[in-house]
Amino acid sequence: MKKPLFKLAVPVLALPRPAKRFVALMVDLSLCVLTVWLAYYLRLGEFISFAGASEWAQGAVWAGVASVSIALPIFVVSGLYRAIFRYSGWPALLAVARAVGIYGLLYASVFTAIGVAGVPRTVGIIQPILLLLFVGASRALARVWLGDQYLSILKRASRPKVLIYGAGTTGRQLAAAMANSHEMQVAGFLDDDDRLHGHVLNGQPIYNPADLDKLATALNISDVLLAMPSLSRKRRNEILSQIRVARVAVRTLPSVTDLAQGKVSISDLRELDIDDLLGREPVTPNHILLAKNIVGKVVLVTGAGGSIGSELCRQILAVNPAKLLLIEQSEFALYAIHQELEEKLAGLDGATPPVLVPLLASVQDDDRMREIMSTWHPDTVYHTAAYKHVPLVEHNPAAGIKNNVLGTLRTAQAAAENGVSDFVLISTDKAVRPTNVMGASKRLAEMALQALAATQAGAGGPVGTGGTKFSMVRFGNVLGSSGSVVPKFRQQIRDGGPITLTHPEVTRYFMTIPEAAQLVIQAGAMAKGGDVFVLDMGQPVKIMDLARRMVELSGLTVKDEQHPEGDIEIAVTGMRPGEKLYEELLIGDNPKPTVHARIMKAHEEFIPWAEFEVKLNALEMALNVNDVGVIRLMMQQLVAGYIPSDDIVDWVYMEQEAEAKATA
Repeated sequence: MKKPLFKLAVPVLALPRPAKRFVALMVDLSLCVLTVWLAYYLRLGEFISFAGASEWAQGAVWAGVASVSIALPIFVVSGLYRAIFRYSGWPALLAVARAVGIYGLLYASVFTAIGVAGVPRTVGIIQPILLLLFVGASRALARVWLGDQYLSILKRASRPKVLIYGAGTTGRQLAAAMANSHEMQVAGFLDDDDRLHGHVLNGQPIYNPADLDKLATALNISDVLLAMPSLSRKRRNEILSQIRVARVAVRTLPSVTDLAQGKVSISDLRELDIDDLLGREPVTPNHILLAKNIVGKVVLVTGAGGSIGSELCRQILAVNPAKLLLIEQSEFALYAIHQELEEKLAGLDGATPPVLVPLLASVQDDDRMREIMSTWHPDTVYHTAAYKHVPLVEHNPAAGIKNNVLGTLRTAQAAAENGVSDFVLISTDKAVRPTNVMGASKRLAEMALQALAATQAGAGGPVGTGGTKFSMVRFGNVLGSSGSVVPKFRQQIRDGGPITLTHPEVTRYFMTIPEAAQLVIQAGAMAKGGDVFVLDMGQPVKIMDLARRMVELSGLTVKDEQHPEGDIEIAVTGMRPGEKLYEELLIGDNPKPTVHARIMKAHEEFIPWAEFEVKLNALEMALNVNDVGVIRLMMQQLVAGYIPSDDIVDWVYMEQEAEAKATA
């Protein structure tokens, strides 16, 4: 009963205001007649007919006419029909009481004090009381009936309107799931099939995607929902480029493999990840390479709580190692990844699930690393632990070099001494012709492993390195990592801007974290010793273009000189210490292909171990006393192509210099 009443309220609310006032007037007129009839019943104990010939019937007609003639003018003058009934409250009811009170005095004066033939005197008192109750009740009913429905209509009307891109099974399921959604309302479908254009699907029209720009304005569309999970990356990028022009936000569904079996729900929708725009078609991994160094083995990951380290752990766990050792110096990061992996283990079916061992340790702690290696004797080590934020390492160079170079060397030596078969270093494109301490330290770490790999036991090198295959994998930025601009830009867009950019020409390579981790595992499996693998990062991306795309795919516009009324400003803050405009992946030329299409092998020069060890010992002495000038000079001598781009910005050095000048 409630739903039909609410449905009836919709056309009533749609009436123009004069029509609504007329309806209210007719209702009050009817109530005047009804209350006269009821007053006669209460007085006489029987219902009378206004069409009768008796004295009571004739009196009732006069009483009804008088009620209408007196009440309606008073109600009009009192402003009862200027009130909006759906907002009626105590003030409106008090106004009704005052109007009916005035009416009651006049009505009682005529029929009770003076008297009229055929009208019992008590009717002059009973009828105004009934009229007060009925008119007051009508106003309260209007508030409940119309007010709640009006708010519901307003709420539905205020929901963002969206178009679903894809009129297939997934699109239909999504539309059905959104039928009763309080978050958004479907205004139609978009589909590439021109045979469907102009047709109606489940009550919703199907439009041509080429008309999206006009539709967005005409229908007030806020979002487009991509309901084509099996779409190729190339086609998806083409669609996204088309949607950007329409100034609407984009949400998408995960891939078919990520969607649970069954119907699609609204909870499956997610914000468009920028890797949907920058990512490439995934290459099917070589499962032989994935399994070679992991299945049934003891695997150790340093920096297990970091962006790359944690993803490596996830993918390693899926390949079923015997044990997975998680090394991390951050207690919270170690706790977070350990809990996540434990939950994954709980959902695995298998008689002997992998054993997880969370270990708090710093790779700079030589004794701790040797203790761990000698206890578990891992087969494979993935070394991701590093200080990687360019400005922070530039301001703290000694700490960065100790961690990235000495930490790598100590861990590698501990691994070699304890029979580790494969040691894979995660490196960076910033190691190529570096202009910052972070990049130079990573290149020096690469050189340390190259020197170890080239020296066999008994040939002048460190004892125990002969059986370990050292390799390194070099790649650029990963999307969504702790140091990536993508999450930073996304938060700045949510905050209303501005997006901060160091230089309009800054260009970087990008890769998704899962793809990078998967390729690292496969590259490590191809190592023969001393290999420098370089991942195919695709085409470099200008960060300014990336920022613009992120703004436009959020349904907003960039605020600049050409568009001063735009939503989000892009502010250029200036280059940070040690930052480069462009990154490279190779020092030399002509990388060699491997059996994997996206993994190349570089040939990089290095210093032999005997010479390298002497220079590294001298560097360590300078690091221990934080002699920044000597450290910088020695790094330039060790790392070919390292050209510092800025003055020394070490915090300790600058503070000491300032104190020296102040006391001079």
